[in-house]
Amino acid sequence: MSTKIFIDPVTRLEGHLKISVTVNEVRGQQQVIDARATGTLFRGFEQLLVGRDPGDAQHLTQRICGVCPVPHGMASVMAQDAAYGMRVPANARVMRNLVLGANFVQSHILHFYHLTALDYIDGPAMPPWQPSWKADKRITGAAATSLVNHYVTAIDMTRKAHEMGALFGGRMPDPAAYIAGGFTATPRADRIAKYTAYLNELIPFIQNVYLPDVAALRGVYSDYDTIGRGYGNLLSFGVFDLDSTGRTRLLRRGRTVNGSSSTNYVDLNQITESVRYSWYEDSTTNLNPAVGQTLPKSPKAKAYSWLKAPRYSGAPYEVGPLARMWVNGDYRQGISVMDRHAARAQETLKIALALRNWVNQLQTTGTVYTKPTIPASASGVGLTEAPRGALGHWLQTVSGKVSRYQIITPTCWNASPEDDASQMGPIEKALMDTPVKDLKEPVEVLRVIHSFDPCLSCAVHVSRPNEKAQVRVITGCC
Repeated sequence: MSTKIFIDPVTRLEGHLKISVTVNEVRGQQQVIDARATGTLFRGFEQLLVGRDPGDAQHLTQRICGVCPVPHGMASVMAQDAAYGMRVPANARVMRNLVLGANFVQSHILHFYHLTALDYIDGPAMPPWQPSWKADKRITGAAATSLVNHYVTAIDMTRKAHEMGALFGGRMPDPAAYIAGGFTATPRADRIAKYTAYLNELIPFIQNVYLPDVAALRGVYSDYDTIGRGYGNLLSFGVFDLDSTGRTRLLRRGRTVNGSSSTNYVDLNQITESVRYSWYEDSTTNLNPAVGQTLPKSPKAKAYSWLKAPRYSGAPYEVGPLARMWVNGDYRQGISVMDRHAARAQETLKIALALRNWVNQLQTTGTVYTKPTIPASASGVGLTEAPRGALGHWLQTVSGKVSRYQIITPTCWNASPEDDASQMGPIEKALMDTPVKDLKEPVEVLRVIHSFDPCLSCAVHVSRPNEKAQVRVITGCC
C-alpha cells in the first residue's frame, strides 16, 4: 500500500517549495517511488524589464533574491558587456570577483550551519531548534553541543563575509557597484586592508571548523554517501574570471554526463526550457532562452509548478558546488547528499584562498571603468554561477530599451518539474529510492532536498498570506 507525503512548504530554504513523494515498501523497506517538486509562486522579472533601460537590469534582478543577489548583478552586467563588446579593466574584474566571492563564502557557511545542520542534530529547547522532528538524530552529547556552538559562531562569520563584500560592493545584499563597463567602487588601500583582515578570520574558520564539521557529519551519516544521487549529469557555466578574455576561470565551464565522461564544452544553443508540466503557455515550450518567452497560464492541465524545466541537449542536469568542483577536477569522490556538502565546504576554502590572492592584485591608482558605446539594438548573454549553481541572463535591446530578457536560475535547473519527455527534474530524481523510516517525520526527504540548497526566490517571487508549513500524509493513495 502506497503512502503520499506532502511537505508544503519546505522550510529552511529561500522561497516557497512544495515537495510531494509517494512511499511504498520495496524489499522490506519503505522507499520513495515517485516525487514531485513544485514551485508554488509566480516569477515575473522577465516581464518587469521589458521596455526599460538595460542599465536598470543589474539593480532590478538583484531583487529577485536576498540570499544570492550578487550573481544576478554579475550576470546582468556580463550580458550588457557582451552586448556592447566591452572588456572591463583589471581592477573592475577583480572587485567584481571579490564581492561575488564574499557572497559565496557567506552563503555556503549559512547553508551548512543554519539551513542543513538542523536536519541532523537536536539543539536547545528553544527556537530555531524547536519545534523539530526527533527522527534519526544520531549526533548527541559533546558532538551535538559542539555543532550548536559552531552554529552560533557561524552567524558571526556570515556577518563578517557580508561586511567584507560591502567594502567594495557598497552594501550587502544588493550591492550597487556592478555596472556595465566596470565597477563603481575604487580600490582604496583602507578597503584592501579591511578586506584582508576579514579573510584572516574567515579562512581559519573554514579550515578548522567548517571542513571538520562536514567530515564529522559524514562519518556519522555515511549511509548518505549512497542516497540522493539522481541522474549524475552535472553542469557548470564557470565563474570568477582570471583574465580580461573571460576564457580562464577559477572554476571552469563544462559538463559531466552520468558521473563519468566530462567535457569543457557547453553549447548555449543546446539549452531549452520545457513547460509541459509548468504553468506557462505550451507555445513557449522547448525554446532556447535567446528566443524564449515567459507567458503564464494557470490553471493548466497536468501542470504542477511555476518553474520551467531547463534541459541541455534534452537531458536534465544538476548544478551547484558539486557540479562546479567535479567539472573543475577538484572533487570526484561521488554524487550524493554527503558529496554535495563536502564539495560545498571544499569550494568555500578554494574561493576564500583565491580572494586573498585577488585582493592583493588590486592597483590603488588603476582605472575601474570604461564607458561603453551603447548601440541602439544589441544582444548579449551573461553566464556565471550563483552559490547554488549555473545562472544565465539573456538580453536583447531595440532602440536602446530591453525588448527581451530571460533568466535561468540554478533552482530552475535543480527543482524543475518533468519536461516534455516526462523526465523528472534533478531533485525529483535524487529523491527516488530514498528510505523513509517514519512516515510522519520524513527527515530523509528533507536531507536530500536541503543538500541542493534550493532558492525558490530566484525562481518565483509572489507570496500568498496566512499559509503555514505542513506535512500531510495520505495512506493508500495509489
